[in-house]
Amino acid sequence: MEYLELFLKSIFIDNMVFAFFLGMCSYLAVSKKVSTAVGLGAAVIFVLAITVPLNFLLDKYILREGALVWLGPEYADYDLSFLTFILFIATIATMVQLVEIIVEKFSPSLYNSLGIFLPLIAVNCAILGGSLFMQQKEFATISHAAVYGIGSGIGWFLAILAIAAIREKIRYSNVPAPLRGLGITFILTGLMAIGFMSFGGMLTGGEEEEAKKKETVQVKEETAKEVAENTNVSILK
Repeated sequence: MEYLELFLKSIFIDNMVFAFFLGMCSYLAVSKKVSTAVGLGAAVIFVLAITVPLNFLLDKYILREGALVWLGPEYADYDLSFLTFILFIATIATMVQLVEIIVEKFSPSLYNSLGIFLPLIAVNCAILGGSLFMQQKEFATISHAAVYGIGSGIGWFLAILAIAAIREKIRYSNVPAPLRGLGITFILTGLMAIGFMSFGGMLTGGEEEEAKKKETVQVKEETAKEVAENTNVSILK
């Protein structure tokens, strides 16, 4: 259940495009056709699914303060967190290069249609954002990081697929001249972002109940402590 909740939240609630507006350059440029949107979306899913767990391992065993303790107690005070961006981007660039080679080998037409935007996945802020959010959320295991990476990739894929399908349809619609092109695309993106905000309450009920339970337990503990202190004072008197 925990993994399912994390998976759904990364797709619908913490959507890279509609919640954080990350990866908008590729989202706007490659969403003119569904076929190219599917290809780029699949590439983003693959890159996020691989890089987020890899960067989790880098963060846990190399970058955090004291992460190098596994090399020996003399390395316990080392803090390599200043290398976070460099190593994260290096991992992402390596995986993007692998994706580029695979796509060029097995689908030359998709490779040509994606053009410069395929290698630009390496500097797509949604990809780096996935690893940085993973680091911020402080996942306990690599499986949590993998689920989050896959869910984030699927969320970005659904976003670009939805806008591509809509843009193909409105091509034959009577859109006002000033709004044609990116104008109507921005409006549609904003409307879809508002729609995705409705998913915000989908998985928050359990969290609110758990928070209330913790608050109730804390109040009871404080009350019991006060009663015990008052009792001890009365006995001393």
